Amino acid sequence: MNTPLVRTQRRFRPGFWTAVFAVLVVAFCVVTFLRFSRGLGAVTHLSDSFPWGLWIGFDLLCGVGLAAGAFTLTAIVHLFNLKRFEPIVRPTILTGFLGYAFVILALLFDLGQPWRIWHAIIYWNPHSVMFEVAWCVMLYTTVLAVEFSPVVFERFGWHAPARFIHGLITPLVILGVILSTLHQSSLGSLYLIVPSKLHPLWYSPMLPLHFFISAIGAGIGMVILESYLSRRAFHRHLEMDLLEPLARGMVVALGIYGLLRLESIHRNGSFASILAFGYEGRMFLLEFTIGVILPVVLMSFRRLRTHPDWLVGSAFLAVLGFVANRLNVSITGMERAAGVRYIPSGMEIIVSVALVAMGMAVFAFAVRFFDIFPEGAVQSASRPPERIPGSLPESV
Repeated sequence: MNTPLVRTQRRFRPGFWTAVFAVLVVAFCVVTFLRFSRGLGAVTHLSDSFPWGLWIGFDLLCGVGLAAGAFTLTAIVHLFNLKRFEPIVRPTILTGFLGYAFVILALLFDLGQPWRIWHAIIYWNPHSVMFEVAWCVMLYTTVLAVEFSPVVFERFGWHAPARFIHGLITPLVILGVILSTLHQSSLGSLYLIVPSKLHPLWYSPMLPLHFFISAIGAGIGMVILESYLSRRAFHRHLEMDLLEPLARGMVVALGIYGLLRLESIHRNGSFASILAFGYEGRMFLLEFTIGVILPVVLMSFRRLRTHPDWLVGSAFLAVLGFVANRLNVSITGMERAAGVRYIPSGMEIIVSVALVAMGMAVFAFAVRFFDIFPEGAVQSASRPPERIPGSLPESV
């Protein structure tokens, strides 16, 4: 007589990071209530003389820029026909979509009257850079949602609409590249109107080009970093055969960006500010060293580029340097002219950190319920992840 199988369910055991996430969400809800009931002054250190702070410099400028890997990878696969990179397209599109979605959410916190965010749709001002950014972000977020929709359709067995979207993928990618090029560069154009306020180490008529090229380099770095975090969280293997050539592309983008930055500083006659080693000079050296010099030098050596630890470390430096650059442009470079030293409040930091944590949580949810990674890329949770040759032990 066969004994019926009894299916046992694993009990959910919250760990340390689950507890941290729960505390962040509770704190985020409290700050949200204070923000929308008592105003910006109650939760931020912003003022009339310094109205743009962490929520613009980090949540908006960094969030949009680090999502640039989505249009870069889709263009590589669908426009340049390099199909070997297709296995990492879906997680990259998901990362890009979540990045833009949470940027929009963060913008609601920063706007003085967030209930009027829809006004850009009705009240047109084609002479405004902000108007162009608003429309491009709205449209590109929609494009990312459409590009990701076949994953949802396949999950529920809706194969006809999935095939329809797949048939439109090339024009969608072209539209996405155009929109991304416009608003990535236009974020730099926002600061062209303040030549007397932005420090010469960061001001340049070429700011739109600087923003666009640096977003490509950092976006590729974010793709590498996301692959590494996915390996740790979901017991996947690291696609070194795909990430190593991406690292070469990152070197090219960061190298061109670095040369353009140095040329602009030379034109502005601002090398003296660096040699004086003042506050702005130190911040520039920190940004340029970790975000350009170190990643370019390290990834120029094939032996380091093909080593998982060096590859991921260099990508992390590129992302960190990108964040430092955007914060320097939006905060450090504006403080002297404003006559203030802006330090974000604890509640501003809570909102930014909580948004990043919620984005990671939604990504984890999507990976568990949708076909994000190629079949077989995610190993069984009952088995330890495979050892990568040359990498450090997991305990390190």
